[in-house]
Parts: sequence; C-alpha cells; structure tokens
Amino acid sequence: MNALTVVGSIFIFIAALIHLMIFFMESVLWSRPAIWKRFGLASQEHADIVRPMAFNQGFYNVFLAIGAGVGLVLLGSESLGQAGLALSIFAAASMVLAAIVLIASSPRLARAAVIQGLAPLIGIVLLVLSIGVL
Repeated sequence: MNALTVVGSIFIFIAALIHLMIFFMESVLWSRPAIWKRFGLASQEHADIVRPMAFNQGFYNVFLAIGAGVGLVLLGSESLGQAGLALSIFAAASMVLAAIVLIASSPRLARAAVIQGLAPLIGIVLLVLSIGVL
C-alpha cells in the first residue's frame, strides 16, 4: 500500500466518522434543542415536525459510513483490495454528491456541505491518484 493510499484512506475514515456524528445528531440526539438548532430549526414544534425525516436521513448517513468503513477494511486485504477500493470510492462519492445536493438546495447550509463533502472528496482524489488513473 503506497503513501497516497494510506493518506486517502485516512480522509475516507475521517469522512466516515463525520457521517457517524451526523447520524447520532439526526437519529439519536435530535430531541435536544442544541442539536436541532444546529440544523436551523427555530422551535420544538418545527423539530418535532422534521424529526421523522431527520431520523431517516441519519440512517442514510450511517449506511454511507458503514460502506466507507467496510471498503477500507477490504482495501487493506490482499485478495479483496480492488473491491475495497471500489466500495470506498463509491461511499465517498455518495457523500460528496450529497454535499453538492445540500449546497444546491440550501445555500445557507454551505458550511455543513463543506464539512460533509470535503474529506471524502480529498480521499477520492488521493485514492484515484494512488492507482495512477489521474
């Protein structure tokens, strides 16, 4: 495993951790005002209305994190490294695309989109460079 693969994997891992954190905020800790206020909601009533959607969205984030994590484990395997690379890139690309959708649909959430999308983007670029595609 070369240095670009290692550093790219670290960024994918960071992206997975960010998405796990988002899962916990949206699906586990949503009832706390400090959490739903971070998502721009102004009242408990609004938070209660949005709660089912946030819960569901949180699981999308955990599934992306799991995909990235499984991909990284496989990437470290001698026999399944190519599958791990593909899964890692797919999960990270899904994270990046979700960040693009977030910023396109709600420009005021640009900071959240950058937090959500920058680490997986860097990870993708480094992993692709590590295999000599670019």
